[in-house]
Amino acid sequence: MDILDLFEKGGPAMWPLLVLSILSLSVIFERLWFWLRIMTQEKEIVERVLDAAHDSWEVAADIARNATHQPIGRFLYAPLSFPKRDAETFRLALESTAEDELAGMRRGEKLLEAVIALSPLLGLLGTVLGLIQSLRSIRIGDLGTESTAGVTTGIGESLISTAAGLIVAIVSLVFYRLFQSFVVDQVKVFRKAGNEMELLYRQSPPDLGKSTSIIVGESSRESLNPPRKRGKNPFPKPPEPPTTSDPLDSEQ
Repeated sequence: MDILDLFEKGGPAMWPLLVLSILSLSVIFERLWFWLRIMTQEKEIVERVLDAAHDSWEVAADIARNATHQPIGRFLYAPLSFPKRDAETFRLALESTAEDELAGMRRGEKLLEAVIALSPLLGLLGTVLGLIQSLRSIRIGDLGTESTAGVTTGIGESLISTAAGLIVAIVSLVFYRLFQSFVVDQVKVFRKAGNEMELLYRQSPPDLGKSTSIIVGESSRESLNPPRKRGKNPFPKPPEPPTTSDPLDSEQ
């Protein structure tokens, strides 16, 4: 039996099931491409950033900034983007960025949940409508005769919508659980990488920045080379003549 024939015999409920199946497939293909790009690169990014952080935090920040097209790159670059930071700021930046990235990884789950819930119900609705249409023409006296053969055929065709709804729901459920397992794995990766970054930061915190080093360098240079004292004027100013009071003023 052709697919188009099955679609026509499934009744009016097949149209909303078709829409739900298209939405579900679009989310599935988009998420598969998303997770394929993440899982093939994130391990390398984490290793490069952590290895560079052992030697130089500036190099680690550059590597993480170049990997901001990936969620793990944005996660590692968030605490390194601040010019001045302490341990508490470092930890808060990691936590807030992890929440945002994990929320983005769950994109499309609500749509899959709706498809999983609605598809079986729409299939059952199509079946009920088909049964009502098939049983409407049955008479009690026609039971057991050849005239009821068309009725049984209509009942069988009405079950097509139920089967289609269950297929859409099952496929969506499989990929929904698969994507949820990927998110759980990402939580572990983010937690492990964040803990290692914070541990390295507490063991060897970076400098306050280039501006601070420049200021420190100038102050140390000034301490080594104190300012020159002004030399004495070789031509001293002559003393002013003493002021004498006028006798007339004193008499007044």
